[in-house]
Amino acid sequence: MGLVAMDRRSEQRGGGVWGRDGLADPHGQSDKARRVRRMFDGIAETYELVNSLGSLGLDGYWRGKAVVLAEVGSGQRVLDVACGTGDFARAFGAGDGKRGLIVGLDFAGRMLALASRRGGAGMCWCQGDALRLPFGSGTFSVVSCAFGVRNFQDVEGGFREMFRVLGAGGRAVIVEFSLPSQPVLRWLYRAYFEGLMPVAATILSGDRCGAYRYLPRSVVSFCGRGGLVDMLRRAGFSRVSTRALTLGVVVVYVAWKAADGEAG
Repeated sequence: MGLVAMDRRSEQRGGGVWGRDGLADPHGQSDKARRVRRMFDGIAETYELVNSLGSLGLDGYWRGKAVVLAEVGSGQRVLDVACGTGDFARAFGAGDGKRGLIVGLDFAGRMLALASRRGGAGMCWCQGDALRLPFGSGTFSVVSCAFGVRNFQDVEGGFREMFRVLGAGGRAVIVEFSLPSQPVLRWLYRAYFEGLMPVAATILSGDRCGAYRYLPRSVVSFCGRGGLVDMLRRAGFSRVSTRALTLGVVVVYVAWKAADGEAG
């Protein structure tokens, strides 16, 4: 029996790609990147539908607010990292049509194939690793990532790559889940997010790899807002702003690379 077949049988016994061992410490797994890639390839076909239903239809609103906060100017180029099936990249492409090239990058082949099939004017799709972006320094005005950075094997390394490919005065726009600070809201949210939502999402998607058990665990065990801001600053960004949405369930981070002549 080959090593790959043995690995898959082991995953099935453990409850899929994210079995009991992985869920105990999702961000501490040495093979986290491999698990994430296989997870997303496994749920690609139903990904957007489950996102919309699981977020009670708010996912489009969150992406739209992030696009506004990005303040993309005429002709500016956008890179959407961990683009998945391309919904955030297409949100950047909507509007007045004066934006420059929009590139969506992901390392999960099935997700990227769906993004390419769904198309979009001015879009380009690229398979690649967020920790080793295949672009020259200073290529983009905006680098975005929606609900993806907590899936990186090395979050701070991913932020350094975003910083590298941004030109002077460019900005990174990160959308990520958070936990409401108000105790009652936090309890209600976690009851839904860790209880009802994973069960419903697993049934809707036919998921067998544990993706919707991983999702709430990856959020609850991830660093908080302050931790992400600190990592963005250590990566080189001169200033970082945050905007909480939907009672703090989601936070949009905008991090600026210092313009020429501006103190970092």
